[in-house]
This record gives sequence, C-alpha cells and structure tokens, in this order.
Amino acid sequence: MSKRSPDKKLWIGIAISLFFLFLLFRKIDFHKLLNAFGEMDYRYLLPAVFFTFVSYFFRAVRWKYLLLPLKKTRLKNLFPATIIGYMANNLLPARLGEFVRAYVLGEKEGLGTSAVFATLVVDRLFDGFTVLLILLVTFFTVKLPSGMEHVQEGLVVGGYVTLAIYIAIIIFLITLKKRTLRTINLIAILLKPFPLKVSERVIPLLGSFIEGLRLSSRPADLIALLFTSIVIWIFAIWPVDLLLRAFGIFLPITASMFIMVFLVFAVMVPASPGYVGTYHAACVYGLMAFNIQKEKALSIALIIHGVSFFPVILMGIYCLWKDKFSLSEIRDSENTNIPF
Repeated sequence: MSKRSPDKKLWIGIAISLFFLFLLFRKIDFHKLLNAFGEMDYRYLLPAVFFTFVSYFFRAVRWKYLLLPLKKTRLKNLFPATIIGYMANNLLPARLGEFVRAYVLGEKEGLGTSAVFATLVVDRLFDGFTVLLILLVTFFTVKLPSGMEHVQEGLVVGGYVTLAIYIAIIIFLITLKKRTLRTINLIAILLKPFPLKVSERVIPLLGSFIEGLRLSSRPADLIALLFTSIVIWIFAIWPVDLLLRAFGIFLPITASMFIMVFLVFAVMVPASPGYVGTYHAACVYGLMAFNIQKEKALSIALIIHGVSFFPVILMGIYCLWKDKFSLSEIRDSENTNIPF
C-alpha cells in the first residue's frame, strides 16, 4: 500500500485550531488561570466522567434499535464499537471515527460497513433534532445578563442554519430511498466532471448505503429511539453542570444547555483532531456570556474538554486491544475506504 500524502484538510484544521488557541491565550493572565484550577473541587470529576460514559452507553442502545432492520445486534459489541469510534474521532481528522465505528461493528456482527455506516447517518439525524430541541428550549428559558442580546441573536441564526441543513439532508435521504434509481442517475451525472474511479466507488457505495436507511416499524422501537435520544443528551449536559459546580459556579441547568449548544456548533467547524481550539473557544465564549472571567472560563473549558477527551481515548485503546483491532488494520482493510 502506497504511503498517503498529507491531507490538506488536516493542515487547514490544524491552522484553524492554532488560530483559536492564539485568540484564547492572547492577553491571558496565567496566574489567574492557575488560581482557578487551584480553587476547583476535584470531587466532581469522577461523576462527570461516569455520566459521560452513561451517555455513550445509551448511544450504543439507540444504535441497537437503528440496526434492527439489518440484524439484532448485541450490546456487548455495540458499546465497544461506539467507544472505539469516539476515540478515533478524538485522534483522527474529519470525524473518521464514524467509519471506524461502522467497520468495527461490521466485523464483529458480520455486517457490511456501508450498511452499518448508513445507520450512523440516521443516528446523527436523531442527534441533530435533539440538539434543535435543546436549542429551542434554551431560547425560551435561558436568561443572559444584560448586554448579551447579540449572543442570543447569534444562537437564533445558528439554529436556523442548522435546521436548514438538516431539512436538506432529510429531503436527500427520503428522495434517495423513495426514488433510488433516479437519484443515483442524477448523482452519476453530477460526478461526470470527476475521474471515473470516483463514480465507480460512490455509486456502489450508495447502493449499500441505502440498505441501512431503514427504521423498525414497531411503535415500541420508535419510542425507544426517541427516549434514548433524550437520555443521551441529558447525560451529555449533566457533566457540564457538574464541572461548573466544581469551579463554584451555580447556574440553572439551562446555562449548561446553552454551553452545550455552543459546543455542538464548535465540533462542526473544521479543526485539528479532538476539536482543539474550536471546542475551547466555544466553551469560553459561551461562559463569558454569563459574565464569567476569561481565565476562569478557560480553565473550565480545559477541564470539560479533558473529561470528554482523555477517558474515552483510554477506554477506546483498551477496547481495541481487547477485541484485537488496530487503526492501521482498519485503514488497510479491503472492506473500508477510510482515508487515514
């Protein structure tokens, strides 16, 4: 296998991350930053990490329901695959962890990677609409200090943009499912300006992809999908609230929801692996909307990122070792075209 040239998108992401890190650390008082860490109550760390993993567990449960039209999969395979995928998202650029997650489960359950990956697209759509619900609740309940009205306006614009993107994705997926042949022919026409090998790879991939675009028709399964989507985000937001309390900041839970919306937008921005810089900036500026001092906000951002970053990497490495996988093996497999 030939050595891959450096990915331009990776370098662009690194440049964006460095830019945001420069903005964050410019004119920072490091003495105040260290004092903020010194004042932290570290007893909140363990429950924050625990609730983060509870959120991942319910992601695995939701995925089980999304996969029902393909196969009745086992949680003992779903949870490690989920952890490995999120570990890879933290270490690899361009959210390649989604492909890793699909490959690992496909190997463990005897399913095609493309069909499994299609269920993750639906998985992300459920996430998207749950976040939109959080955004809507935040609009009507969060109370920002006076002078922060422009932040609220920015959230409204971001919400509309996100809603438009998700509506476009849903229209495409419904069209692809209902008018498969016509949609694939249209995509083939759009791909004509590109090299033939692009069309030869994309068109068969779409055929396999459609297999995964199915949901169980049983009402109980659909209710489970909605319920787990809400639970996932409850346990994703709760650690933010706990870590704010660790720094002596006691705000309504809607403040943590507000910060989480910022973080969701941040991970959409191209950045280095692990969303370094963009994630921290979103957290800092979200906290500063509540008149929290920049140094304290940055210390909180570093801890929140650390809680979501390092434990899942360690657990992911353990799952890779336990299941006898490696990222290089996944990259070189004939069953996947992961570009790393």
